[in-house]
Amino acid sequence: MGMWVGRGRKARRCYGFDEIALVPGDITINPDEVDTSWNIGGLKINVPILAAAMDGVVDTEFAIKMGKMGGIAVLNLEGIQTRYENPDQVLKSIATASPDEATKLVQNLYKEPIKKDLISKRISAIKKAGVPAAVSSIPQRAEEFGQIAQDAGADIFVVQSTVTTVQHISTAYKTLNFENFCKKMKISVVVGNCVTYKVALALMEAGINGLLVGIGPGAACTTRGVLGIGVPQVTATADCAAARDFYYKLSGRYVPIITDGGMTTGGDICKAFASGADAVMIGSAFARSKEAPGRGFHWGMATPHANLPRGTRIQVGTTGTLEQILFGPADLDDGTQNLMGALQTSMGNVGARNIREMQLTEIIIAPTIQTEGKVFQAAQRVGMRK
Repeated sequence: MGMWVGRGRKARRCYGFDEIALVPGDITINPDEVDTSWNIGGLKINVPILAAAMDGVVDTEFAIKMGKMGGIAVLNLEGIQTRYENPDQVLKSIATASPDEATKLVQNLYKEPIKKDLISKRISAIKKAGVPAAVSSIPQRAEEFGQIAQDAGADIFVVQSTVTTVQHISTAYKTLNFENFCKKMKISVVVGNCVTYKVALALMEAGINGLLVGIGPGAACTTRGVLGIGVPQVTATADCAAARDFYYKLSGRYVPIITDGGMTTGGDICKAFASGADAVMIGSAFARSKEAPGRGFHWGMATPHANLPRGTRIQVGTTGTLEQILFGPADLDDGTQNLMGALQTSMGNVGARNIREMQLTEIIIAPTIQTEGKVFQAAQRVGMRK
C-alpha cells in the first residue's frame, strides 16, 4: 500500500477536504426532516458542531449562548478565563497588539498562575444558565482539574494535547493513566488529539467516551510547519472511524469521534461527517462571531508555549452573530455562515436521514472540485474563490 517516495521507502497517499467531493444520493430528503443530533455519555446534543477550547473563541458567555442554541462550547481551563478574575482587559490587549508583539505578549500573559477557584466559578456560571458545561485541560493537569470540574458540575471533560497516545513516556513528570482516569471520572471523558487507527483503538479500549481527531489543521495552528507532523483530515477521520466501528463490534460500546480543525465552510463540515465523524469541532468560524471574546482575533492553545510556540494569533475579523454562523440567515456568499443549514441541505441531497447514514455517503477523489467552472468567481474573488 502506498507509493514509492525513494529507494526502499513508501508513503501512503492521504486526502484533505479540498481533494474530495460527496456524491448525491439515490433519494433526496427534505432538509427540515433530517436528524443532526449525536450522543455522548447519554447526553443528546442537537447541534453536532462544538466550539473549540480556545481563548479567542470561548468564554462563559459564549458557552452559555452556544448551549442555548443546542450545541456545546468547550472552555479552556488553562487559558485566560481561569488565570484572571476579569479577563476582558487581557483579551483586549491581545487583540490590540501588533503582529510582531502578539506571540511574546501571549506568552507573558499566560505565565499568570491558574486559579482553582476560577475553574469552579466559570463552570458554575455555565451550569447556572441551564446548559451543558464542557471543559478542557492537558493530560498533566487532568487528574487535578478533572476532579474540580466534576465537583463543579461539568458534563464533559476534555483531555487535549498536540498528540495523545495511551503510552506516554516521561521521566520529568507523572504521566496520565487514561484507563484509571476514565474509571475514576463520573462524567464523560473526551480525549485528543490523534489521527491513526491504532492509537484511536487503544484510547477507546482505555475507556474514553469520545475522541478528537486532527493534528495541525487548525487555522491558528503551526504544528505542521514547526514539527512537520499531521495527517490530512479526510484520511485521519476515516481511519479513526474504522477503529470506532471495529471497537463497537468488539465491545458493543459506541465511542463517537469528533473531527477537530481544518474546516472553514459548511462544505468542509459535510465532508467530515461523510468521512466518518459523529461531530466536528471548529474554532476560527466561531472566532468570527460577535459573541467571541477574541474581538476578531484567534490563537491556538499552543501559542503561549514558552520555548516552542506551535500557534499564532491570526485576524479572522467579525462577520456576524453566533446565530448567523450556526443557523443563518447568511450575509456572506463563501459558505462560512449557516453551517447547520448547509449540513441539513447536504444530508438531504445525499439521502441521509441521520448522521450515521451521512457517514455512508459515497466519496470521490475530485482535485478540481474547488476550481471547475469557477473562472468568474476566481477573477472577481467572490463565492468559492475568495
